[in-house]
Amino acid sequence: WAFNQWGWHAAAQVPFWIGPILLYILLPALDLRFGPDGQNPPDEVMERLENDKYYRYCTYIYIPFQYASVILGAYLFTASDLSWLGFDGGLGWPAKIGLALSVGVLGGVGINTAHEMGHKKDELERWLSKITLAQTCYGHFYIEHNRGHHVRVATPEDPASARFGETFWEFLPRSVFGSSKSSWELEAQRLHRAGKSPWHWSNDVLNAWAMSVVFYGFLIAVFGVALIPYVVISAVFGFTLLEPVNYLEHYGLLRQKLESGRYERCAPVHSGNSDHIVTNLFLYHLQRHSDHHANPTRRYQTLRSMAGAPNLPSGYASMIALTYVPPLWRRVMDHRVLEHYDGDITRVNVHPRMRDKVFAKYGAAA
Repeated sequence: WAFNQWGWHAAAQVPFWIGPILLYILLPALDLRFGPDGQNPPDEVMERLENDKYYRYCTYIYIPFQYASVILGAYLFTASDLSWLGFDGGLGWPAKIGLALSVGVLGGVGINTAHEMGHKKDELERWLSKITLAQTCYGHFYIEHNRGHHVRVATPEDPASARFGETFWEFLPRSVFGSSKSSWELEAQRLHRAGKSPWHWSNDVLNAWAMSVVFYGFLIAVFGVALIPYVVISAVFGFTLLEPVNYLEHYGLLRQKLESGRYERCAPVHSGNSDHIVTNLFLYHLQRHSDHHANPTRRYQTLRSMAGAPNLPSGYASMIALTYVPPLWRRVMDHRVLEHYDGDITRVNVHPRMRDKVFAKYGAAA
């Protein structure tokens, strides 16, 4: 009887871990099973496909689902009587942690949804982008990604472009804090040109962060301070799911400097690509990242697999887990980056701390 009770109790926790299970197990397994699909939409249907609002509505509908899930999660996290779910009282901490992480996965996908809408010229979509980012307290991404990352991508100046030899755990704080700092500076410069203080209400970083404060302030007022661990875990896990994606998309890739001192134009060769179909469906074709950087306003359904782009060995879902283990990451990716540059390490974006060691290993003068 005791074993049966323990088994039921353990099994009852599993559904609350559905987010991490989906991300780290199911999606990689499905990518392995179904593999890549490099087909592109025919040229003659591109315009019609681009203007088909069905695909736009697919991103819109994610937002109410996302926030309904956050609110339901807040209730489940704090409820003291969940007997209607078969629990004796409220959730234990294993289930609570799994629940918060699963909601965090929704927030991570939400950042990708916001990414798709934030690149568009339509004012409604831009506002929906900021609303979607409020869950993860990452509203500044709307500024930094469009006006910072897309300008500086694959250069040493970009906090969101990983360097060859830089571990994910070194990259994570550099990207998080560097992107926050950059977004503030970009908005301060914009407002200065308009003769306004950076603390003006029209600062898009401030009003985006304010959305998060208002949203979570409301939830804590309704569900109590016991909700705070849920807020912290889900928000932090949500935005840290963006960072391994940033890390793997441009690892070691470098735009060369021209005689003018400016960097060459961003091309398909400066972004990692993957055609693995399942994760592409899950992430609005984000993995066709080379075309996205070449054509930032192009809608996801028309993104193409481009010749010359460095191809990742698997889909993003599989590669995310790999970023967490630096020795495995280096074993899988370092030789691929070097092969992409025909063995010329001097054309690679090398981590400054590792420069002497890397150049000595690959036979170049630092």
